[in-house]
Amino acid sequence: MVMSDPIADMLTRIRNAGKAKFNSVDIPGSKLKMELARVLKDEGFIRNYKFIKDKKQGTLRVYLKYDEKETHAIYGLERVSKPSRRVYAKSNDVKPVLNGMGIAILSTSTGIMTDKKARAKNVGGEILCNIW
Repeated sequence: MVMSDPIADMLTRIRNAGKAKFNSVDIPGSKLKMELARVLKDEGFIRNYKFIKDKKQGTLRVYLKYDEKETHAIYGLERVSKPSRRVYAKSNDVKPVLNGMGIAILSTSTGIMTDKKARAKNVGGEILCNIW
């Protein structure tokens, strides 16, 4: 089956696994998805991730994070830029998500990074998603 939006598929799998209280979720792997998982780990939204090689494209295993009350660390995910409508922003046009309580993940010329890092480096790019 061909997916038209693999990033939205990844976010949906993480959202659904969090609601079902799974410890981990397996996602078809790619370099972009690994970079998204790295950002999520650096920002504290997931515990860890691991790339499992196979004879095809590989699998990205994401280990979800919960608090002591078994509440998922990710309250909401929103895909901003879609294949049908790309959303680009300059560094000074990227707005904080929920007044700084969440993050926006951008694809810039210097790699995948959060909105805070993009403003600090003064680079803009495509806004992939918002996470809070």
